[in-house]
Amino acid sequence: MDAESLIAEMRQRAGQNLKLGYKVKFLVGDEIIFWDGTEHPPVIDGTDHGDANTTITITAENLAKLMEGKLDPTLGYMTGKLKVEGSMGVALKLTAMFGD
Repeated sequence: MDAESLIAEMRQRAGQNLKLGYKVKFLVGDEIIFWDGTEHPPVIDGTDHGDANTTITITAENLAKLMEGKLDPTLGYMTGKLKVEGSMGVALKLTAMFGD
């Protein structure tokens, strides 16, 4: 999945959930996906909007698996498939939204 497809999928899932209340930056290879969950619906795009509460480093393949429910977020973190800087609670809240 490319960054635009991932962004489209995130927007679709975000619209089905409550406001996240935080900013999350995904570092996906050379791409950045920024989720500004302080607004509803959230602004999700490929632009770096500055500081985020949480930064998640992950490959596009693993992000797609995470959103499809094929990668458990805890297992992904423990095996190094995703790295989290900042608030782990925000990351868990966000990944729970993917599972909905």
